[in-house]
Amino acid sequence: MNWLISKIQEIFSELSSFFATPMFEIGNKQYSLSLLVTLLLVIFAVFWASRFMSNWLKRGVLIRIGLDRGTREVAAALIQYLLTVLGLIIVLQTAGVNLSSLTLFAGVLGIGIGFGLQNLASNFISGLTLLVEQPIRVGDFIEVDNLLGTVENISIRSTTVRTQDGVFVIVPNIRFVENNVVNWSYRDPRCRLHIPVGIAYGSDTLLVSEALLKAARQDSKVLNDPSPRVWFRGFGDSALNFELLVWINQPAESEPIKSNLYFAIERELGLRGIEVPFPQRDLHIRNLGEIKPLLQQNGSIESGNGKASPPELPLPEPKRSIPIASNNMTLRDLLRRISYFQDCTEVELLQLIEYGYRQLFPADQIVCEEGTPGEAFYIILRGSVEIFSKRVEQYIATLNEGEFFGEMSLLMGIPRSATVRTLEDSVLFVIERNDLKRLLQEHQGLADQIAQKLMERQQTLLQMGILTGFSEETPLIRIRKRLQTLFGI
Repeated sequence: MNWLISKIQEIFSELSSFFATPMFEIGNKQYSLSLLVTLLLVIFAVFWASRFMSNWLKRGVLIRIGLDRGTREVAAALIQYLLTVLGLIIVLQTAGVNLSSLTLFAGVLGIGIGFGLQNLASNFISGLTLLVEQPIRVGDFIEVDNLLGTVENISIRSTTVRTQDGVFVIVPNIRFVENNVVNWSYRDPRCRLHIPVGIAYGSDTLLVSEALLKAARQDSKVLNDPSPRVWFRGFGDSALNFELLVWINQPAESEPIKSNLYFAIERELGLRGIEVPFPQRDLHIRNLGEIKPLLQQNGSIESGNGKASPPELPLPEPKRSIPIASNNMTLRDLLRRISYFQDCTEVELLQLIEYGYRQLFPADQIVCEEGTPGEAFYIILRGSVEIFSKRVEQYIATLNEGEFFGEMSLLMGIPRSATVRTLEDSVLFVIERNDLKRLLQEHQGLADQIAQKLMERQQTLLQMGILTGFSEETPLIRIRKRLQTLFGI
């Protein structure tokens, strides 16, 4: 038994001497195997500690500071690299390594990296550039080399991008430096989507615009400001080419939003009887009267010979748009019923429709209140409202579909003279002051038309005190000046 114990002690002694035996010398410092193992363990601990510290700061302190996700990721990465470098320097100096003696080794290593590891070095420098300049950040929705996705992580060598299909792609950092990168989230996440639509020839272009705009405003992810627009792109071979332009602030959801818009567009066009045509070619035959006898001789024989002439098929009539019922008037028709806009051109009416928006008001909800500034006027598309005066506690009127209210307060800049409340769930078309201001600035002749129509209500304006004073000026000039002051035209 004593012999076994002594043998084990001898083996451990030999192992200890083997691990303690110097293997090489750097800068007058001898390094044994045990010292190297200790250094490796300590270096591993430094890497682990720096990573733990950066994650703790990212998930705790930086969140409480209120930094966004991209800034937190960049700050945590820089802190991790800084702690790692400082930790390695401290460990090497504590171990007695003379860093100045590693200068020659570092130079040789740099030459090796320059020639043999060019890609790695390029990605390393590119990673530092991305972290410092931050052209892209974690959480950004980007496009590079036809790769579309969200940035999930930025490291020294590569960047992880999650595509819209949920696939994680590892992209070398050098691609973000050398190639053009589209960052949909940079500074302002708002972007504009283009939805092309082909419409059959003969369709009412203003009715098409109204249908496209209504489809756009039904999607809650489409922004009201900037408002949706409709462009008439031109005359195609088989269709009138329109384009719906909408703004969104969720670029990562652009494809689902496009899909929802196409569904809504198809539904709105169908409700109005507007066709999306198939590609087609029209064949026109000249001198058909001269060709017909030849066709009859070659293609048909008397019934006595046992063959009959093929029947002549009638040509199909071109399809026409289904007319809108009188109880389902378009916004154009409703706007023309308002005396101030009945002489508007098609372009002016289109802009009014583009600037306005639909809003649902539940039953028994106050739309506008007596004494408040007139910031909008309303057209009732569905439902009904009640107009009454709180001040004198008197019922005034009930308005139904197709009727409007609030235009006088908006045009003259006077407080509301009554309160309006919905009697049932109602959909109102709303045109706000800023939108009407933009229209009048672009079409100043419209302001003169409105002034002429307001003159027809001269007695009402006198009772409101709007035309008092300035006796040397005519009422029309006073109204024009008031419109110019209110709308900056």
